[in-house]
Amino acid sequence: MENGAKKTGGYANGEIETPNNITIKGILGLLLANIDCNDKRRVISLGMGDPSAYTCFRTADVAEDAVVDALRSQKFNGYSPTVGLPQTRKAISEYLSRDLPYKLSPDDAFVTSGCTQAIDVALSILARPGMNILLPKPGFPIYELCAAFRNLEVRHYNLLPNSGWEVDLDDVEALADHNTVAMAIINPGNPCGNVYSYQHLKKIAETAKRMKIVVIADEVYGHLAFGDTPFVPMGIFGSLVPVLTLGSLSKRWIVPGWRLGWFVINDPCSTFKNSKVIERIKKYFDILGGPATFIQVSTIIYCACLTHAAVPRILQQTDEAFFADTINTLKQSSDICYEKIKEVPCITCPYKPEGSMALMVKLNLSLLKDISDDIDFCFKLAKEESVIFLPGITVGMKNWVRITFAVEASSLDEAFGRVKSFYLRHSNQQERY
Repeated sequence: MENGAKKTGGYANGEIETPNNITIKGILGLLLANIDCNDKRRVISLGMGDPSAYTCFRTADVAEDAVVDALRSQKFNGYSPTVGLPQTRKAISEYLSRDLPYKLSPDDAFVTSGCTQAIDVALSILARPGMNILLPKPGFPIYELCAAFRNLEVRHYNLLPNSGWEVDLDDVEALADHNTVAMAIINPGNPCGNVYSYQHLKKIAETAKRMKIVVIADEVYGHLAFGDTPFVPMGIFGSLVPVLTLGSLSKRWIVPGWRLGWFVINDPCSTFKNSKVIERIKKYFDILGGPATFIQVSTIIYCACLTHAAVPRILQQTDEAFFADTINTLKQSSDICYEKIKEVPCITCPYKPEGSMALMVKLNLSLLKDISDDIDFCFKLAKEESVIFLPGITVGMKNWVRITFAVEASSLDEAFGRVKSFYLRHSNQQERY
């Protein structure tokens, strides 16, 4: 996908341009509109990463109680500081510091309205005229859209499907120049379901250091790893290269609608972080609308006997059993999805997922007699079977498809049963099941 814009009219003798980037929500809206209204079967969407839509995924009791308590206290109906409540920033910095060889300061953490706003913050503070940023292919299209609005050139480096979707570091070095400000990585991976090893992340950090660029580490799926490779935060290498860590409560706590995220500077050597950078960030946050105050305060709980102390609640009091149950459910659903894909000859998954909530499959169009590309495949599947897949072009991979597996087992079974029927109807082979 390239950054582009279309002219939409003039204002005050100037022209307003709108980026024409494809977005996930935009294409899913079109797919849903293409559903046959006469089909009485339920729509099964494997295109959107919102596990809260299914009863097998529910948030922790402590999270719900924290929101209710904060709201009923009537103490948090006013504005919060634009960078976030001090207690919330402290809770986030302490939560992330658990996995780091150094301690983050509350001043390193900024509260955002979900991880999407954190992406916007990262690109906005790095953008300069003539600069470029390196983004993964496939990746998350919001990065391209934000870059287009900031006039930041995008250069895509490849992920290697046959090597666990690792970063093609030779590609990164070939693309970078003196105008490159940062490279972004997504770990655990969206849309690929990969989890990077410590060794690979270290190579990424060493490459970024050599090129003198910042690493943007999108860890919205942080800790959602269920394979042989454990999740390692990129911030571990903050002493080697500055890391901007982006994350949220959305996925790990199954609350995407709460819009509580963070933008965190991992830079213990102050290579990137200085008073000018911090002032720029604070100024930018002055024009943003962060998450609701009562949602922010729900991440902490006040000690009645220590009026100036704060004990993190959601971030530190969630039972480990809740996380273990979520991981187990994701592993089971990913296994089902991976095995079901094998039953449909026209789609192939090159890498069994080890984390996050989605995977990529390659389309074999030579087995289909009347499907032209991934967009055609997904739109016809939606219309004929009321099943939603995300076209790969949306995440930068033509003739691939992204499938979300954060879905209950019965829905996966039914969805892939319909996909089989779709394949048989459009197959140029004589296979039968």
